[in-house]
Amino acid sequence: MRVTGRLHGIVAMDGPSGTGKSTVSRRLAMTCDAAYLDTGAMYRALTLAVLRSGLDGAAPGAEAVAVAATGDLESVTDPAAPAIRLAGEDVEAEIRGQEVTAAVSAVSAVPAVRAALVQRQRDLIAKAEASHGGIVVEGRDIGSVVVPDAPLKVYLTASEEIRAARRAAQDRKSGRGGDPAAVLAAVRRRDRLDSTRKTSPSHAAPDALVLDTDDLSVDDVLSELLRLVHERGLVT
Repeated sequence: MRVTGRLHGIVAMDGPSGTGKSTVSRRLAMTCDAAYLDTGAMYRALTLAVLRSGLDGAAPGAEAVAVAATGDLESVTDPAAPAIRLAGEDVEAEIRGQEVTAAVSAVSAVPAVRAALVQRQRDLIAKAEASHGGIVVEGRDIGSVVVPDAPLKVYLTASEEIRAARRAAQDRKSGRGGDPAAVLAAVRRRDRLDSTRKTSPSHAAPDALVLDTDDLSVDDVLSELLRLVHERGLVT
C-alpha cells in the first residue's frame, strides 16, 4: 500500500537488533514525511563518551551518570540523513564498532543513565511533533517507557539465527568482520542483558502489535506498517 501525505503523531518501533527495525523505521518516516529518531544510537554515543573518558564500560557507575547528564549529544532527526554527533563530531561509524557494542548494554542499564536519555528523547519527540507533525521512533523501550501513549506501537521480532545472519551481513558490508558464530553469541548476550536489566527491560508493550519478520522482506514489513498508519488515521 502506498500512503501519501504526512504522518501526524508518534509511531513507536521496538524490538531487538537484526529485525530490520532501523531500515523500516527510516523508510516509513521518509514515505510519510515524518521525522525519525534512533534512540539506540543515543545510548551508543553515550557509551562511546564513557569509553573515551577512560571509564570501565563493563562496570559503569556514577561517572557514567555524570557523562549522561552533561554529554554533548546531538541527534539529527532527518530520516534521509540521520546523524548522531558527540561534541560536534559525527560518530555514527564508531558507535557501531565492537568496543561500543560490547559495552552499550551495561551502560544503558544504569537507571540514572536511562532516566537522563529518556528525558532527552521525550524532548526531541515533542520538538519534532511541534515542528513536523509526526515522528517514527525506534528503540527497545519506546512503547513501554518513552512514549507509552503513542497511537501506534509495533514490536518487531525474529529468531536469533535470522537476526544474527542479518547482523553479520551488515557487519561484512560495513567492513566490521561479521563472523556468524561470533555475531550469534553477541546477539544472545545482548538479548539476555537487555531483557533482564532491572530498569526498562526490553519487551513488547501490552498493546503493541507484534510482527515476526523471519519470512518478511523489508518491503513486506514496510507495507504492513503503511497499512497500520492508514488504518489508525495517522496520515493526512
